[in-house]
Amino acid sequence: MKTLICNEPYSIEYIERDVPRIAANEVLLKINAVGICGTDIHAFAGKQAFFSYPRVLGHEISGTVEQVGTSVTKAKEGKRYSVIPAIPCGECPACKEGKTNCCESISLYGVHQDGGFTEYLAVLEDNLVELPDEVSCSEGALVECFAISAHAIRRAEVIEDNKVLVVGAGPIGLAAAAIAKAEGCEVVVVDVAEERLSWAKEKLGTATLNAMSESYIEDVREVFGGKLADIVFDATGFDKSMSNAVNLIRHGGKLVFIGFTKGELAFHNPTFHMKETTLMSSRNATRQDFERVIQLMAEGKVSQNIMKNKDYNFADFGLRYQQDVVENKSLVKGVINF
Repeated sequence: MKTLICNEPYSIEYIERDVPRIAANEVLLKINAVGICGTDIHAFAGKQAFFSYPRVLGHEISGTVEQVGTSVTKAKEGKRYSVIPAIPCGECPACKEGKTNCCESISLYGVHQDGGFTEYLAVLEDNLVELPDEVSCSEGALVECFAISAHAIRRAEVIEDNKVLVVGAGPIGLAAAAIAKAEGCEVVVVDVAEERLSWAKEKLGTATLNAMSESYIEDVREVFGGKLADIVFDATGFDKSMSNAVNLIRHGGKLVFIGFTKGELAFHNPTFHMKETTLMSSRNATRQDFERVIQLMAEGKVSQNIMKNKDYNFADFGLRYQQDVVENKSLVKGVINF
């Protein structure tokens, strides 16, 4: 089978490998589509933490089952599935509480072990979520990206008519805005790049704000009818944006960090305390989040078109990976088709 492997930073090439043999609890998945994540870009550039080489990238995966292991009971040959890339240990306190998304020793396809930039992949049955006919293979590959945001929305316990501010108009922020809107919230998207704000306004139909405005906080009040946000989702991973977020929520509001920074964060404690701020982080996603995204996709309430703006062909996209993917400044979200 044909495989695209990242040997070391800035070195990626096609190789031939044997089709994997599956364990009793695995299926052989014929890859249909793979989404390109920032992780795949950072790993190529040698900037991805907790990463080792050589590695087959790709953790946003959809495919068709071609063979099932002897102990597989639910997955069926010929059926299409989205892949939950996170493999939990099942034994740590988080796993025992059902919080498999933040397992102490979690492993991800395409990050800690080889992923979807290949024609076939052995995948644990427990990591499959079936796709209905209404959800395409390309959409199936992007379920994981949407599920990251769906998990944050669920953790925040949003309710209809919540005033939601999403800071950061990358794929995760766009997905968070789309899902919050689907849940009946009043959503406003923030970024510093006008082209991203124009994209969000066109694809989501939401109001937008530029965080570089000198009257940023007052702009938030104005767009929400004189009030600050009930909930802020920060998907920037930028320390200054994250530290400032407490100024954007109302008293009794919630602040959710989807993106993360390697640096330290500092808040004005009187403001944080006075508002009795609920602060939470959101990491990865669970089966429940995948199933919710697939449901919303099947119902036409969220669409891959809010983020996808580039299709690639697996047969040759790796030949110009640096130019067409890593250095492509116009790329919002790309999907590799097999």
